[in-house]
Amino acid sequence: MSAQDEKKPLAGKIALVAGATRGAGRGIATMLGAAGATVICTGRSTRGNPATAGRPETIEETAELVTAAGGNGIAIRVDHTIADEVRELLERVERDFQRLDILVNDIWGGDELSEWGRPFWKLDPGKGLKMQELAVDTHILTARFGAPLMVKQKSGLIIEITDGMHLDYRGNLFYDLAKISAIRLAYAMAAELRRHQVVALALTPGFLRSEAMLDGFGVTEANWRDAIAKDPNFAESETPSYVGRAVVALAADPNVATKAGKVFASWTLAKEYGFRDLDGRQPDWGTHYALMVVEILDRGGPSNDLENLVLWCRYEQIRNDADKSDVAARIAAALAHAGTPTLP
Repeated sequence: MSAQDEKKPLAGKIALVAGATRGAGRGIATMLGAAGATVICTGRSTRGNPATAGRPETIEETAELVTAAGGNGIAIRVDHTIADEVRELLERVERDFQRLDILVNDIWGGDELSEWGRPFWKLDPGKGLKMQELAVDTHILTARFGAPLMVKQKSGLIIEITDGMHLDYRGNLFYDLAKISAIRLAYAMAAELRRHQVVALALTPGFLRSEAMLDGFGVTEANWRDAIAKDPNFAESETPSYVGRAVVALAADPNVATKAGKVFASWTLAKEYGFRDLDGRQPDWGTHYALMVVEILDRGGPSNDLENLVLWCRYEQIRNDADKSDVAARIAAALAHAGTPTLP
C-alpha cells in the first residue's frame, strides 16, 4: 500500500451518512471525507430551513467539512421518515454513482422526546412512539432502500449507530427500545446479508462532545476541559471524530466481515485499530463508567438523581453476570439504602 493509499484508504468509495447534520453523524461524515470518500450527507436541516429548534447546524455545512477534509461532500435534504423520499435518494445514488459502499444510519432526533427519571407507565406514549419513528423506522427505511445496491454489487458495509454496546437497560423504556433496536437491526440484517457479501454491524460512541453537549455546558471544543469542573465525566469525553475514525477503520478493514452482526464501541475499536481522537487521546468510556460506579459506591452511595440512575442502569447491566456479582450486590445495597430498590 502506498503512502497515499494509507492517507486516503477510502478513495473512490461512495458513502451515505443518514443523519449527518450534527453530532456523531457530522463527525463520521467528516472522517470518511478525510479518508478520501465521497460522502452523501442527508438530514432535514438546510440553510434557511432548520428542522431542529435551537440548533444552527445544516447538512450543507457538513458537506463542506467533508470536502475541506479531503473528500467530496454532497448535501441532500431527506426526511427519512418518508419512504418515497428515501427511495428517491437511493435511486439518485444509484443513478449518479452506480454503487454504494458504506451506509451509516445515524438518524436520531429523540433528545426532545426523552423523559428521564419516570417509569414507563408514566411516560407520554405519543413522545415515546414518535421516538421510535425517528430513530427506528428511519433506519429500517434507509437500510431497506440502500441494501439492494450493495446486494447487487456483492459488497458493502451498513453501520447502525446506537448508544451502548450492551443488551441491558438504559434508564428509560422508549430510549432503551430505540437504541437496542439499532443493535438488533444490525444483527438481523447481517444474517440476511451475509450470503451476499454485505456486512451489517452496530457501533456506539462514548460520552460525545456534540455541539449540543458543548453548548449545554457553556464551552466550546477549544476550552471543553472547563466543563470538567461541572461534570467530572467530561474528562473522558470524545469528539464526534472519534467514532468517525472508528467507522473509517471498519470500512477500510478487509476482514470486517468477521464483525458482522455484532456491536462495537469507539473506545474498543480505538485500541484494536490504533486510532486516536483529534487531540491524540484514546478516551475509554466503558472503563470510565465502570470506575465511576465503584467511586460512587466507595463514598457511600448516590448523592443525587443522576448518580442514582447511573447505579440503577449499571445494576441492570450486570445483575446476571456471575463475574460481577459482588459489584451487583453492592449496588443493590446502595440503592436500597437510597430508597430505590432494585427489581427482584
